[in-house]
Amino acid sequence: MVTPTSIDPPPEHRHRPRRPRTRTALALGMAGLLASAGVTALAGTAEAASTLGGAAAEKGRYFGAAVAANHLGEAPYASTLNTEFNSVTPENEMKWDATERTRGTFTFGSADQIVNHAQSRGMKVRGHTLVWHSQLPGWVAGLGTADLRSAMNNHITQVMQHYKGKIHSWDVVNEAFQDGGSGARRSSPFQDKLGDGFIEEAFRTARAADPAAKLCYNDYNTDGVNAKSNAVYNLVRDFKARGVPIDCVGFQSHFNSASPVPSDYQANLQRFAALGVDVQITELDIEGSGTAQANSYGNVVRACLAVSRCTGITVWGVTDKYSWRPGGTPLLFDGNYTKKPAYNAVLTTLGGSSGGGTPGAACTATYSKAEEWSDRFNGKVTITAGSSAISNWTTTVTVTNPQKVSATWNGSPSWDSSGNVMTMRPNGNGSLAAGASTSFGFTVMKNGTATAPVIGSCTAS
Repeated sequence: MVTPTSIDPPPEHRHRPRRPRTRTALALGMAGLLASAGVTALAGTAEAASTLGGAAAEKGRYFGAAVAANHLGEAPYASTLNTEFNSVTPENEMKWDATERTRGTFTFGSADQIVNHAQSRGMKVRGHTLVWHSQLPGWVAGLGTADLRSAMNNHITQVMQHYKGKIHSWDVVNEAFQDGGSGARRSSPFQDKLGDGFIEEAFRTARAADPAAKLCYNDYNTDGVNAKSNAVYNLVRDFKARGVPIDCVGFQSHFNSASPVPSDYQANLQRFAALGVDVQITELDIEGSGTAQANSYGNVVRACLAVSRCTGITVWGVTDKYSWRPGGTPLLFDGNYTKKPAYNAVLTTLGGSSGGGTPGAACTATYSKAEEWSDRFNGKVTITAGSSAISNWTTTVTVTNPQKVSATWNGSPSWDSSGNVMTMRPNGNGSLAAGASTSFGFTVMKNGTATAPVIGSCTAS
């Protein structure tokens, strides 16, 4: 249950079919700063500040996304991920039921796919999650105290050693506190059988398994000062006082109109940082659209930038169409991978600019009306490469309901479920020299309205 004042259940809490939950050349001084934050400077040019990852890196931070292995084969998904982000978090693929469904038998195929994809493109990886009450295989709950302790420590050790040297931060323990005003521990096999000490034991085991990885506690509804965040704060303060290894605290930061970004968000992040730990925004999404959503995203990014130990931000997904919020629009790219106002707000707040574009990945899309009849008209979109050659491009055409696109040429179209948004990709005309152009066309059946279509931004590679 989630109280009326709390957010929707985070991705981990929603019962649903398994739907498993990106560069710039920097000065040597910046490279040192990034290294201290667990991020490596990536090769490229100053123009890379036109991407989220590039702009964040120039601020000494990472900007990541939660990734599902089964979407990596979708070209626009992979292209958006590769272009925009410089850190990834496997959505479900590192959880207990995915890695150790049968006791002592470990399977890493899907998680390896994500890690290999990230490493081959210079991205960092967050590990999520080692000890958590949910998505546990059934055999865990049936263990006695001694067996459960052994199984927990073995699971942490085996998973972390498999990825040793490949993970910049691990969510060692996830969501161990209850919602509401008590600040009490959540009932779980670990809490119920091992007691309050299980969190400390998990962190000590994790430090031994991979001494170089950052060890984080991660939770939701802890974004402002409240009973739950106070309980986490007290845990971290106690750990730091006693030398228990903890390096970071993750704030999931799932927001909506009923639970907006709290006014004390930055102050809350800062009080944790003052304990001597990094803070990370680990699962950010904000339900809504337009200016309101954009402003909220901007506020979150500003808060992170204002706290020196806020080392990075991860949004919980790449595109709205794969968000854990069914039918929602909480992310930076819509279902057609078009950048939303929230994207522009984040990029601008990070100090980036959408006017540049990474070399070899800039283009523009311009619309003009061609022939027109009483019941239909033809539209033409001209794609022009920027200052560097491109090998591929994508844009969207959105018509006003009840208009429908009845024919297209010189492109390969696909439509969203409404039939009103057409994503157009090349049909043999994707490669363009610097400054060169190509075009595609389409026929719109008016069905009572002659409103011109809206053309999305052009994305190229």
